[in-house]
Amino acid sequence: MKKITYLIFAFIMLIFISECTGYKPIFGSTNIQFDIVDYDIKGDKIIGKKIYSQLHGLSKSVKNDQNITSVKLLIDTLKNKEATVKDSVGKILEYKITIKTKIITTDFITDEKILNQTFISSLTYKVQDQYSDTIKLENKLVENLINKIFQEILIKLSHNITTK
Repeated sequence: MKKITYLIFAFIMLIFISECTGYKPIFGSTNIQFDIVDYDIKGDKIIGKKIYSQLHGLSKSVKNDQNITSVKLLIDTLKNKEATVKDSVGKILEYKITIKTKIITTDFITDEKILNQTFISSLTYKVQDQYSDTIKLENKLVENLINKIFQEILIKLSHNITTK
């Protein structure tokens, strides 16, 4: 009786596993068919270059296809760091980092705007006991904000390119 139960259970699991083999994400990187022909970075060059390198890497992963959209890209970034909490002496206890990125993407051939949007993302963090730990935490949070903005850009860009 146990062998039959195990056999039925294994058969049902095999059916469930085989049903998931055709999974494809909606906004997968293979759905986005674009090639960055020209770009310009304004504002904070370091953050702008990091966002551009992620977009450029994604555009180069696309195989040669006739449906590739050639685009011009303008990235304008601004990083702002401000103190949010101070103690009674005036010592800063908490900071807020805000990254504002404006992306303008136009079709290289028709000069039609594909994406013209500003993305704003921010996080707060507490000052650590050691200054080096505070700097490490700040750099890690900036990387997280850049990745978050990149994902938002990717979703909007893929939506606008596929509906074009």
